[in-house]
Amino acid sequence: MTNYQEVRTTQHEQGREQRVATFKATQIIWLLLGLLEAAIALRVMFKLIGVNAANPFAALVYSFTNLFVAPFASLIGAPAAGGMVLEISSIIAMIVYLLVAWVLERIVYVLFYRPRGPVSVTQTTTDQHVTEYETSLKMKTAPTPDK
Repeated sequence: MTNYQEVRTTQHEQGREQRVATFKATQIIWLLLGLLEAAIALRVMFKLIGVNAANPFAALVYSFTNLFVAPFASLIGAPAAGGMVLEISSIIAMIVYLLVAWVLERIVYVLFYRPRGPVSVTQTTTDQHVTEYETSLKMKTAPTPDK
Protein backbone atom coordinates (compact mmCIF):
# COMPACT_ATOMS: atom_id res chain seq x y z
CA MET A 1 0.00 0.00 0.00
CA THR A 2 1.31 3.43 -0.99
CA ASN A 3 0.46 6.56 0.97
CA TYR A 4 0.59 10.09 -0.30
CA GLN A 5 -0.80 13.44 0.76
CA GLU A 6 -2.49 16.05 -1.35
CA VAL A 7 -2.27 19.63 -0.06
CA ARG A 8 -4.62 22.27 -1.47
CA THR A 9 -4.10 25.92 -0.66
CA THR A 10 -6.83 28.51 -1.16
CA GLN A 11 -6.65 32.24 -0.55
CA HIS A 12 -9.47 34.62 0.21
CA GLU A 13 -9.01 38.35 0.28
CA GLN A 14 -11.83 40.58 1.45
CA GLY A 15 -12.75 43.41 -0.91
CA ARG A 16 -10.94 41.92 -3.91
CA GLU A 17 -14.11 41.73 -6.04
CA GLN A 18 -14.95 45.35 -5.28
CA ARG A 19 -11.42 46.47 -6.20
CA VAL A 20 -11.65 44.60 -9.51
CA ALA A 21 -15.06 46.16 -10.24
CA THR A 22 -13.73 49.63 -9.40
CA PHE A 23 -10.74 49.07 -11.67
CA LYS A 24 -13.00 47.97 -14.53
CA ALA A 25 -15.29 50.98 -14.04
CA THR A 26 -12.34 53.39 -14.21
CA GLN A 27 -11.03 51.62 -17.31
CA ILE A 28 -14.42 52.01 -19.00
CA ILE A 29 -14.38 55.74 -18.19
CA TRP A 30 -10.95 56.11 -19.79
CA LEU A 31 -11.96 54.02 -22.80
CA LEU A 32 -15.04 56.15 -23.46
CA LEU A 33 -12.99 59.32 -23.06
CA GLY A 34 -10.40 57.98 -25.50
CA LEU A 35 -13.06 57.25 -28.10
CA LEU A 36 -14.62 60.70 -27.68
CA GLU A 37 -11.25 62.47 -27.81
CA ALA A 38 -10.29 60.55 -30.94
CA ALA A 39 -13.54 61.51 -32.66
CA ILE A 40 -13.14 65.19 -31.76
CA ALA A 41 -9.48 65.13 -32.81
CA LEU A 42 -10.53 63.64 -36.13
CA ARG A 43 -13.07 66.44 -36.51
CA VAL A 44 -10.36 69.06 -35.82
CA MET A 45 -8.08 67.42 -38.40
CA PHE A 46 -10.87 67.23 -40.98
CA LYS A 47 -11.75 70.91 -40.49
CA LEU A 48 -8.08 71.89 -40.54
CA ILE A 49 -7.34 70.22 -43.87
CA GLY A 50 -10.67 71.19 -45.41
CA VAL A 51 -12.28 67.77 -45.91
CA ASN A 52 -15.42 67.71 -48.04
CA ALA A 53 -18.34 67.80 -45.57
CA ALA A 54 -20.54 65.94 -48.07
CA ASN A 55 -18.37 62.83 -47.78
CA PRO A 56 -20.35 60.18 -45.83
CA PHE A 57 -17.52 59.42 -43.38
CA ALA A 58 -16.84 63.10 -42.71
CA ALA A 59 -20.58 63.70 -42.30
CA LEU A 60 -20.73 60.86 -39.77
CA VAL A 61 -17.82 62.29 -37.78
CA TYR A 62 -19.29 65.80 -37.86
CA SER A 63 -22.80 64.67 -36.87
CA PHE A 64 -21.52 62.53 -33.97
CA THR A 65 -19.15 65.17 -32.61
CA ASN A 66 -21.63 68.06 -33.03
CA LEU A 67 -23.46 66.78 -29.96
CA PHE A 68 -20.30 67.12 -27.84
CA VAL A 69 -18.82 70.25 -29.42
CA ALA A 70 -22.07 72.28 -29.54
CA PRO A 71 -21.79 73.68 -25.98
CA PHE A 72 -18.40 75.17 -26.90
CA ALA A 73 -19.17 76.31 -30.47
CA SER A 74 -19.77 79.99 -29.73
CA LEU A 75 -17.09 80.21 -27.07
CA ILE A 76 -14.37 81.56 -29.35
CA GLY A 77 -14.05 82.38 -33.00
CA ALA A 78 -12.57 79.90 -35.44
CA PRO A 79 -9.82 81.28 -37.70
CA ALA A 80 -10.37 80.25 -41.31
CA ALA A 81 -8.42 80.48 -44.55
CA GLY A 82 -9.97 79.18 -47.74
CA GLY A 83 -11.81 75.97 -46.89
CA MET A 84 -9.65 75.28 -43.83
CA VAL A 85 -10.84 76.07 -40.30
CA LEU A 86 -9.03 75.80 -36.98
CA GLU A 87 -11.75 74.91 -34.49
CA ILE A 88 -10.26 76.13 -31.23
CA SER A 89 -13.60 75.49 -29.54
CA SER A 90 -13.25 71.78 -30.34
CA ILE A 91 -9.79 71.75 -28.74
CA ILE A 92 -11.24 73.45 -25.66
CA ALA A 93 -14.00 70.81 -25.62
CA MET A 94 -11.34 68.07 -25.64
CA ILE A 95 -9.62 69.65 -22.63
CA VAL A 96 -12.90 70.07 -20.73
CA TYR A 97 -13.97 66.47 -21.41
CA LEU A 98 -10.56 65.25 -20.25
CA LEU A 99 -10.99 67.11 -16.96
CA VAL A 100 -14.57 65.84 -16.55
CA ALA A 101 -13.48 62.23 -17.13
CA TRP A 102 -10.60 62.61 -14.68
CA VAL A 103 -12.95 63.98 -11.99
CA LEU A 104 -15.48 61.21 -12.67
CA GLU A 105 -12.77 58.55 -12.45
CA ARG A 106 -11.50 59.98 -9.14
CA ILE A 107 -15.03 60.03 -7.72
CA VAL A 108 -15.56 56.36 -8.65
CA TYR A 109 -12.19 55.49 -7.14
CA VAL A 110 -12.78 57.37 -3.88
CA LEU A 111 -16.32 56.07 -3.38
CA PHE A 112 -15.86 52.43 -4.30
CA TYR A 113 -12.20 51.44 -3.90
CA ARG A 114 -11.31 49.44 -0.82
CA PRO A 115 -7.70 49.00 0.28
CA ARG A 116 -6.23 45.56 0.56
CA GLY A 117 -7.30 43.74 3.66
CA PRO A 118 -5.88 40.68 5.33
CA VAL A 119 -5.55 37.61 3.16
CA SER A 120 -6.79 34.38 4.70
CA VAL A 121 -4.99 31.26 3.57
CA THR A 122 -6.52 27.82 4.03
CA GLN A 123 -4.64 24.59 3.54
CA THR A 124 -6.46 21.28 3.20
CA THR A 125 -4.51 18.06 3.50
CA THR A 126 -5.98 14.82 2.22
CA ASP A 127 -4.42 11.43 2.96
CA GLN A 128 -4.80 8.94 0.14
CA HIS A 129 -4.04 5.24 0.28
CA VAL A 130 -3.37 3.38 -2.93
CA THR A 131 -3.19 -0.41 -2.93
CA GLU A 132 -0.49 -2.29 -4.81
CA TYR A 133 -3.17 -3.61 -7.17
CA GLU A 134 -4.19 -0.02 -8.16
CA THR A 135 -0.53 0.91 -8.60
CA SER A 136 0.06 -2.08 -10.91
CA LEU A 137 -3.04 -1.16 -12.95
CA LYS A 138 -1.71 2.37 -13.41
CA MET A 139 1.65 1.02 -14.49
CA LYS A 140 0.06 -1.30 -17.09
CA THR A 141 -2.09 1.44 -18.60
CA ALA A 142 0.68 4.03 -18.62
CA PRO A 143 2.08 4.63 -22.14
CA THR A 144 5.51 3.15 -22.75
CA PRO A 145 8.16 5.31 -24.41
CA ASP A 146 9.12 4.32 -27.96
CA LYS A 147 12.72 3.25 -28.48
